Amino acid sequence: MALPTQARTVIIGGGVMGCSLAYHLCKEGETDVILLEKGELTSGSTWHAAGQITHSVSHYGLAKMAAYGTELYPRLEEETGQSCSWHPSGSLRVAYAEAEVDWLYYTQSIGRGLGHEMEIVGPERIRELHPFYQLEGIRAALHTSGDGHVDPAGVTFALAKGARMMGGRVIRHNRVTGITPKPNGEFTVHTEQGDVRTERVVNAGGTYARQIGKWVGLDLPIANLLHHYLVTDTVPEFLDLDRELPVVRDDRKVSGYIRMEQKSGLIGIYEKANAVTVWDHGTPWESENELFEADYERIAPWLENAMERMPVFAHLGIKRVVQGAITHPPDGNMLLGPSGIRNFWLCCGSQVGIAWGPGAGKYLAQWIIHGAADISMASFDPRRFGANLDEVYRIEKAKEDYLLRHEIPFPALDRPVCRPSHSRLSPLYEVLRGKGAVYQDVYGWERPYWYAVDGMPQKHVESFSRTRLHDIVRNEVGGLRQHAGIADLTAFAKLEISGKDAEKYLGRVSSNKLPNQAGSISLTYFILENGRIEGEATLVKLAQNHYYLVYAAIREASLLNWLETQVKPDESVAIRNLSRDYGVLMLAGPASRRILGQCTDAALDNAGFRWLSARHITVANVENVRAMRITYTGELGWELHVPISGMLEVYTALVGTEAGKGLVHAGSAALNSLRMEKAYRSGHEITNEVTLAEAGLLRFSRETGFQGAQWSTAPATRWRLAYLKLDEPGHSDPRADPLGAETICHDGIPVGHVSSGGYGYGIDRYLAFGYVAPGIAHPGTEVEISVLGKPRRAVVLEDAVRDAENALPRSDC
Repeated sequence: MALPTQARTVIIGGGVMGCSLAYHLCKEGETDVILLEKGELTSGSTWHAAGQITHSVSHYGLAKMAAYGTELYPRLEEETGQSCSWHPSGSLRVAYAEAEVDWLYYTQSIGRGLGHEMEIVGPERIRELHPFYQLEGIRAALHTSGDGHVDPAGVTFALAKGARMMGGRVIRHNRVTGITPKPNGEFTVHTEQGDVRTERVVNAGGTYARQIGKWVGLDLPIANLLHHYLVTDTVPEFLDLDRELPVVRDDRKVSGYIRMEQKSGLIGIYEKANAVTVWDHGTPWESENELFEADYERIAPWLENAMERMPVFAHLGIKRVVQGAITHPPDGNMLLGPSGIRNFWLCCGSQVGIAWGPGAGKYLAQWIIHGAADISMASFDPRRFGANLDEVYRIEKAKEDYLLRHEIPFPALDRPVCRPSHSRLSPLYEVLRGKGAVYQDVYGWERPYWYAVDGMPQKHVESFSRTRLHDIVRNEVGGLRQHAGIADLTAFAKLEISGKDAEKYLGRVSSNKLPNQAGSISLTYFILENGRIEGEATLVKLAQNHYYLVYAAIREASLLNWLETQVKPDESVAIRNLSRDYGVLMLAGPASRRILGQCTDAALDNAGFRWLSARHITVANVENVRAMRITYTGELGWELHVPISGMLEVYTALVGTEAGKGLVHAGSAALNSLRMEKAYRSGHEITNEVTLAEAGLLRFSRETGFQGAQWSTAPATRWRLAYLKLDEPGHSDPRADPLGAETICHDGIPVGHVSSGGYGYGIDRYLAFGYVAPGIAHPGTEVEISVLGKPRRAVVLEDAVRDAENALPRSDC
């Protein structure tokens, strides 16, 4: 095929990710697509993949993607005529320890609402399903009958053929040599066969993705890790089998997977030590179908365990070893979405391309064409990293991710590598660490999660059940409510928007009325043209056409990038990022006014400083502190946005006051509990897969006058957000609570999923949010949520369980 000179979209890379995106863009009606591949399709990482797909993942988005792959691959062969070799073998993920069993139950609860066939089985049933696996020490397994494996080359060729059948163009053996951005947002893509002008470029370059990104000034945080799988000689015991054995995933002993490969055995290993990267300074352009010599010494402990677990392999030879390069990002999630460069998208950084590729292509195509996908893509957003992304970070975090590939994915799993060396640090970092702060990583910031007391180790507690942390957070919440609490919230993203068209611009993209006078505050939502919610922010009017925005740290780059793209060419609007210029201290609780009053001469009563207002005040001789009478706790309090150089001085003064005796330090775990009792939504509820009506946010919205209003405010018909109170666990039930994504059932039928939750210490009940069928979201409706395999009764609430009238934050002297 001759190279066209222009196209609407150019995809660079012909592996499963790029071909899936080409196919799904065409499915969405965007057929003016060219996919460019320097060699043959699949010749990077795709061709040497083991080709397996499993539903057993503890991530709602990935679960949807994996499920879609098992739906697409069987029908793709019929649609295109290209063989995919779909093997519906099913799989078993085995568990040895209680925490592993908990993980299986959590995964099962996610899958139930998605229609996945999953069952927790004991050793007897495991033996029936797989008579050759050594079961010593195994307590249970998750049996997922819909799992399987495919021919990686076959499915990639089928996706490419499907794209061509719909009008897309796939051009092989033509290397892209560079990209030139044009002033109008378009690109010239330079290839060995000539140039292509295009409106949009998608980097699906796999192991070459970093090199492609550098052509437009990006330095992508991914590295290439080596992974082995081995194929044994023919297994005599397999010769007379009339069925295919399920794939066994053994995270503890094998750190990988074992399955049949025709009548041979296949063993895949992600070793738990000494991970190895390759091509750290760039993948050779001449590389094609590259494999590396086996390193038996590196994988020996897990290979020996595999032979013990599968005694029928023990005396067989190894007839083939595959050690190839696979890309890994710092946190294990793909890079899917806008790059931050206008019209330059990413579809790369996938460690599991065959399983995730179909869903990645489907939902990224939706995002590109419609402005939002049918699932939240926040965890895949390439702009989610805020740490110092140098070479050390890129490589060491990728190694960490590889080594965690077959570890238990505990909720809020700590990933300590390169922290705090590459983190953003508040001026209070060392001081609060001395107070017992246990930190979490939030967009590269180190933010206190909870505070260790009474000799408790100052490290993360990882479990699916309640731990001692439950009572520690209770004490932080109680101390704040009884007296006062202080929290370092420097990690907030902070912007200033100004210019003669600032008011008009903000009025167009946000739902709520703008603050009408200087010093006023409003909570608003930024709305896409299709009515979905792009983000939430606290908006302060500083002066005419001059505003201050505060929003969640993890959204700093992505929302900033989106806001910049919404400025029209004829508008005069300036956007400044002040996230590193101001620290933030939250002071809240009944004593907060007295504590702050001992550090400032500013009037703090309702007459001088009303609720939902902001003023510049001096605190402890630090001038120009942006004090905002608002807190995430629902209590009387302030957020003090302090010039970063004065942060330590203000903190020291506040905790040193006479009124401050008894002041507690509160981490984000305590703040989450407080917000749940106030029924405040979080980023788990507010995503670009939902509208204002679906999220129950119409009280923060005008009826008209902003983009997407007619769709965002229309009655919810897909789902609605419900606020739920759960019964306490029964005597024989696990002392555990929902973690998010569990299935919600009504009369035994799945009707939705939990989005987030937290324990309400004021009522001694767990509280949760969940998106459910609209008819279920009415107050008083009873539902059930499966928590570690046990159903928990819950009831839909009408309003906040604490101070629904907001009397506490409004209180006067």
